[in-house]
Amino acid sequence: MRSSSSSSAATIRRLCVFCGSSPGSRPDYARTARDFGTLLANESIGLVYGGGKTGLMGEIADAALAAGGEVIGVIPEHLEVREIAHRGLSELRVVSTMHERKATMADLSDGFVGLPGGLGTLEEFFEVATWRQLGIHDKPAALLDVRGYYDLLDRFLDHAVEEGFLRAPHRALVTIWREPAALLEALRSFRPTPGDKWLDPPER
Repeated sequence: MRSSSSSSAATIRRLCVFCGSSPGSRPDYARTARDFGTLLANESIGLVYGGGKTGLMGEIADAALAAGGEVIGVIPEHLEVREIAHRGLSELRVVSTMHERKATMADLSDGFVGLPGGLGTLEEFFEVATWRQLGIHDKPAALLDVRGYYDLLDRFLDHAVEEGFLRAPHRALVTIWREPAALLEALRSFRPTPGDKWLDPPER
């Protein structure tokens, strides 16, 4: 995975977006996915995502493609049929395992965004957030909220800090935004902080 020690603002050439393979129960979810896909294409930012054509995955990919954007899908062999791989992408990479999928998506991307989704979306997003916490990469990550979908998660992360299981600086690694343009600006303004220790010596 690419990693930079520069303290300058993040250069966003491609964004990895995690989102549901289902559309959700409200039309606002699909609308936001389409808006974000269009925004990325208009800003000349490539989209890296899970390679499916259904649900929010298909919505964001189709919108980015329709606006002339680059869209790279990464899907493991065993999900190629189940998630119905999108055959109209700029590039579709079929890999062997879920681990290879996530590593490939991370390597291709300069930042990470989570849209509404289920267990898979949350697992993928929090894995890259954990990698950031551990210093494996220095790329920004944020969640794009729709109709308060992530409100309870926001409160839970604060609760984890209060209960002593999450340090405040690591809590700050996960930001939540309601407007796609504001989220994108936050990612672009991100500056990595060098040398933060995962745990202070007394905590080890």
